Amino acid sequence: MFLAQQKKKENIAEYILYMWQIEDIIRAYKFDIDAIQKGIIRSSSLSEEEQRQLLEWYESLIEMMRFENIQQSGHLQFVSNALADIVDLHYALVQSEKHADYHAQLYKSLPYMIDFIQKTDDAVREKDEIEGCFVFLYGVLLLRLQNKIVSQETAVALEQISKLLALLSYKYRLYQQNELELESLEE
Repeated sequence: MFLAQQKKKENIAEYILYMWQIEDIIRAYKFDIDAIQKGIIRSSSLSEEEQRQLLEWYESLIEMMRFENIQQSGHLQFVSNALADIVDLHYALVQSEKHADYHAQLYKSLPYMIDFIQKTDDAVREKDEIEGCFVFLYGVLLLRLQNKIVSQETAVALEQISKLLALLSYKYRLYQQNELELESLEE
């Protein structure tokens, strides 16, 4: 909860990936709040009050996941909304002539994005290119958590796609602070 709040303020891409991981952790614990409390919350170095708050956060996430019927797969609506916001900003930046840095990073990343999408299943191919980047990064994260080695080709793709999402997250933060100049989409 505390890390999620920090990530949401500082780096929206990291926040989305973190929340996907939390959803998968809840699924791995089979929605058992007692097991989560024992395996995650009690083993933390948080104060009793912070542990209570974290427990309530996990309980609310479990309740939302059940209500939204995403016990097996899928993402919480508020996480999907954050992803939709960043995708919308991506398209606004693509249409803008004022963000050459973003265009340059996007063009460096495109070959890797296309390569990944071509190698995936239909479900990923139907997603937006930016959402595909998140799926790619999350997949690499899962491989690393399992101590699996990623190929040199994947490492290069990871570097480029990470740079793109880092820049997009930075621009998102500026946008949230009303410090990002965009042309009106109606012009």
